[in-house]
Amino acid sequence: QHGKGVIMIRDEEGEIHHFSKYLMDPETGLSYDEPAPNTFSFNSPYGACPTCNGLGITEEITKESIIPDPSLSITRGGIAPLGEYRDIWIFKKIEAILKHYKCSMSTPINKLPENVVDVLLYGDKVEVAVDSVKYPGTKWHTTFEGIVNFLQKYQEGSSEKIQDWVSEFTITQTCPDCNGYRLKKEALHFKIDDTHIGELAHKDIRALGDWFEGVESRMTEKQQIIGQEVLKEIRKRIGFLLDIGLDYLTLNRPLRTLSGGEAQRIRLATQIGTQLVGVLYILDEPSIGLHQRDNVKLIKALQSLRDLGNSVLVVEHDKDMMLESDFVLDMGPGAGRHGGHIVASGKPEEILKQGGVTADYLKGKLGLPIPKERKKGKGESLILKGASGNNLKNVDLEIPLGTLTLITGVSGSGKSTLIHETLYPILRQHIYGSKKDPMPYESFKGLEHLDKVIEVDQSPIGRTPRSNPATYTGVFSDIRTLFTELPEAKIRGYKPGRFSFNVKGGRCEDCEGAGMKLIEMDFLPDVHIPCETCKGKRYNRETLEVRFKGKSISDVLDMTVEQAVEFFHNQPKILRKIKTLNDVGLGYITLGQHATTLSGGEAQRVKLATELSKKDTGKTFYILDEPTTGLHFQDIEMLMKVLQKLVDKGNTVLIIEHNLDVIKVADYVVDLGPEGGNKGGTIIAKGTPEQIAKNAKSHTGKFLKIELNS
Repeated sequence: QHGKGVIMIRDEEGEIHHFSKYLMDPETGLSYDEPAPNTFSFNSPYGACPTCNGLGITEEITKESIIPDPSLSITRGGIAPLGEYRDIWIFKKIEAILKHYKCSMSTPINKLPENVVDVLLYGDKVEVAVDSVKYPGTKWHTTFEGIVNFLQKYQEGSSEKIQDWVSEFTITQTCPDCNGYRLKKEALHFKIDDTHIGELAHKDIRALGDWFEGVESRMTEKQQIIGQEVLKEIRKRIGFLLDIGLDYLTLNRPLRTLSGGEAQRIRLATQIGTQLVGVLYILDEPSIGLHQRDNVKLIKALQSLRDLGNSVLVVEHDKDMMLESDFVLDMGPGAGRHGGHIVASGKPEEILKQGGVTADYLKGKLGLPIPKERKKGKGESLILKGASGNNLKNVDLEIPLGTLTLITGVSGSGKSTLIHETLYPILRQHIYGSKKDPMPYESFKGLEHLDKVIEVDQSPIGRTPRSNPATYTGVFSDIRTLFTELPEAKIRGYKPGRFSFNVKGGRCEDCEGAGMKLIEMDFLPDVHIPCETCKGKRYNRETLEVRFKGKSISDVLDMTVEQAVEFFHNQPKILRKIKTLNDVGLGYITLGQHATTLSGGEAQRVKLATELSKKDTGKTFYILDEPTTGLHFQDIEMLMKVLQKLVDKGNTVLIIEHNLDVIKVADYVVDLGPEGGNKGGTIIAKGTPEQIAKNAKSHTGKFLKIELNS
């Protein structure tokens, strides 16, 4: 009590013993804070590793990132951030330093002494006389801070543009202090069963469940008493995540790397865990990115929510989900202005009797026909060997060119790593000189057979209401040119800019061409309301007076794609671009529809239509990731017809997909697995859909067999 938790005791022999009630060593003074929950959280300053701020990675500016090609001289651009020699102060400084060390600017960097290169990178305190650029003939004396220090100074606190420029010369590395565990060293000293919390967070959910199974037998009696209730709760939550097919995720997986479907299913697991009753749950396409095998788990999870006494409302296109539901509302009969009606409602069996497009697909009356003959391709292939990024286990991938190839496999089996993070960056580097490095691989062959690679993903086509399908596809430029050619526009001297809502002249200046005004609300989300001056038309009165076939430029933006195809049928240049939007099943969207209101699947199809309207060479490689997301059976059929046309012209279409309707019409399938996470990352089957269906190890094959035989 008098020593405030610390005491020294001298025994009969005169030896002094130190005792403390705290986590400290009284002899050295080394101490730790008493552990609290935030000690083990990388989102708290008490627990986060100070070196990486709890991120587990650091952005390092290294010698290799600044000098990618040491065989070049400084004059020829050997120092990447500076480029080739120009008459500016930094090169004058470097020239003076090299002169001081009796070296030349034209010497290849790998021939310069190592200590001189270190001075260029990290600076020194030696003063050198530098020729002034501004005042020729005069000199100024200064030290050199070094290129690395110069870039680090601008890494934080600068404008976004400068930070982006600096990021080109950084390399992402695992944090050297926490080894990627994100926590302070003190937090990692606390262990249960010789395992710290960082190691648990690195395990996938399946392995984590195995570790917690019977963990009491590996704990002390005191730990068992403390952990009894906590362990019960942990096991329950792990069970929920396993039930909805997320066994391959790790606890420390960054949220930005999760797909929309994965994030939605995690929220679903949270709701199941709360065990609430009398709640209405609304889910939008929860089956996104889910393999057919895991779809069964998702349906059971939703049914368990219902059985607790809740109502579950799901917006979905999945066949199994519809047939397992208690009640179905079928909207239609078409899309856009052709829809808006409930065409059928009732139990699944009643829907089948009532008929309609959805019922015909469910009964098998309509559907994608299995091709009589599968394309063999051009006889050329892309061959990727030894791909080993993330959970891939030295995968060798062969893609026959001139085919419709599908990459399948259970969720987390390594499809995205193989295609988006390994194959696509390799093709981008070769064709476009991209700087993004692919994940590790050994060799690649077949690049000479391609001249173009296009990735069509589901990211938005724009993040503001000013972006729309007309501007994205480029058809709006042609429409503006058409309006400029009209007699009324020529008399008034209007140029194409007059018909743009993004520049001054023809637009409504009150809303600056947005057609709506933003009202910032306190404590509530911001609200967009139509502009009172132009009534949402975006343009001023004079611009709207110029009409083509009785329609103003604003009327054209308000047209659906389907109407525009009819309206511009005598304008081949405009028609070609609009018709491709119609061909991919987007006839119901308007040309001027705000990009922010388009779903991921719609945005992907707008991008696809943009690419389709361009002339291809027959040597193009298309990559699509789950293009069927948010699509009805009929839309999928339209989309596949368009993709087949691309293949017929000699192009290669590669699709990552779980939809069995799409898989069964493929020419070639590569199935990854056998499971997700660490138990995945290998090719377990490849060949035609019929060959995949015969493979007993393939989860995709089991479901494909049923589909092919139905």
